[in-house]
Amino acid sequence: MDMPAPRADGRLPDQLRPVRFQNHIAPHASGSTLIEWGNTRVICGVTVEESVPRWMKDQKVPGGWITAEYSMLPYSTLDRKARDISKLKLDGRSQEIQRLIGRSLRAVLDLEKLGPRTLWIDCDVLQADGGTRTASITGAYVAISLAVKKLIAEGKLTGSPFTQPVAAVSCGVVAGRPVLDLDYLEDKDAAVDMNIVMGGSGEFIELQAAGEEATFGDDQLAELLRLAKVGIRGLLAAQSEAILR
Repeated sequence: MDMPAPRADGRLPDQLRPVRFQNHIAPHASGSTLIEWGNTRVICGVTVEESVPRWMKDQKVPGGWITAEYSMLPYSTLDRKARDISKLKLDGRSQEIQRLIGRSLRAVLDLEKLGPRTLWIDCDVLQADGGTRTASITGAYVAISLAVKKLIAEGKLTGSPFTQPVAAVSCGVVAGRPVLDLDYLEDKDAAVDMNIVMGGSGEFIELQAAGEEATFGDDQLAELLRLAKVGIRGLLAAQSEAILR
């Protein structure tokens, strides 16, 4: 049986770029990691605030909350990206991504078990080469898990509020074939672009898919979802190993 032709960087269609976690990168954070995913690098850091948002107090909502912030540093791309503060408003893409990060983490957390506290997760992109939102979600789970371990050690939690792990990956149709984990050049030329968030149970949390001046059918969608599951299984294993370090 013929092997599929390799991609520009030598990977097979169902192969992730190398993923590595460097924990405790931010000493003042309750939990932090630098996720290096190919040439994409994102620092994810968690700050614990022993209070909840005003709306939760006003509505007497029990438990805690998670809020995510996402930003691309000016030197993370080939052309300098202006800081949001210089435009006096949050970039629409950044706002969309930080909401996605927050939704993805809240989907796998028992917020009542978290207690009346807020976890702030800051995801700062040092270098962007495709998949910054998926790297942020995948790294955020590791950073929050480290923060939870610290809260348990301090006696502030009796156990983990996570119901399952979570990771995210991109897929797309490039040069007519479905592939896993797009880098920037593939993402730029993809006919179909898809981001998938999935829990350790194998169930999907969020799917974002779009044809870039193209359409896609049932068979291609099924193959993209299959590739995503393959990739996320690998990411969950890497996360588990990183949290134990």
